[in-house]
Amino acid sequence: MTDPLHRELLALAQEAARRAGELLRDGRPADLAVARTKSSPIDVVTEMDIAAEKLITDLISGRRPEDGFLGEEGASVEGTSGVRWVIDPLDGTVNYLYGLPTWAVSVAAEQDGETVVGVVAAPMRGETYHAVRGGGARATGAWEGERALSCRPAPPLDQALVSTGFNYVERVRTHQAEVAARLIPLLRDIRRGGSAAVDLCDVACGRLDGYYERGLHAWDVAAGDLIAREAGALTGGRPGERPTGDLTVAGTPGVFEPLQRLLEDFGAWHD
Repeated sequence: MTDPLHRELLALAQEAARRAGELLRDGRPADLAVARTKSSPIDVVTEMDIAAEKLITDLISGRRPEDGFLGEEGASVEGTSGVRWVIDPLDGTVNYLYGLPTWAVSVAAEQDGETVVGVVAAPMRGETYHAVRGGGARATGAWEGERALSCRPAPPLDQALVSTGFNYVERVRTHQAEVAARLIPLLRDIRRGGSAAVDLCDVACGRLDGYYERGLHAWDVAAGDLIAREAGALTGGRPGERPTGDLTVAGTPGVFEPLQRLLEDFGAWHD
């Protein structure tokens, strides 16, 4: 990685994700409660989501005041520098609310509309994943230092371990369950972790062969999508499209296309 701007953006994203992750891990109150809901009564926001996003945006805007922001909890600034930060301060809020460990902080930087830096911190795993466009993907862990990431060799589809997620709107998740039921006999198995950012990084790490989900937003996937691609995975949406709110698919080469075709045939992108 030789671009000075990308080095700067990576270092800032890593610091922001680390500090937000520490706040969430160490500052979680015993009586954590729901602050508000979004798409449905089970699509929740906690006070810690809001605090983590404020920490991230305050830190970045203090260093780069001309940059833009897009954050899950409301951060929206156009900016004038050509750089926009896409932030999910707590991906996996329901897991966090219940004390489950699969949650993450996701921070991505776009330059002129293309994601160039992605960082996902998973504090309860003791791991942070990062990528710079064209520079590969790497992970750091407390017990093993930094390592390069590479997705798994492609198995036959019927031996592929695939993860997914479910929407919080009843009619959408009902159809998603129907799609999953049709897929299960054709795969090794399906997992449901509860954090899109972590699932994408697990594809990058070789812990999953594939991942798909409907109804995601830019902040859910911006960092994880770059990390997966830089680790050698393929990502997209419906055939020939980039990831969208209709469908996000990621997979090791050899799993991605047959999985994508099945999802298209099963209508995974609509109710």
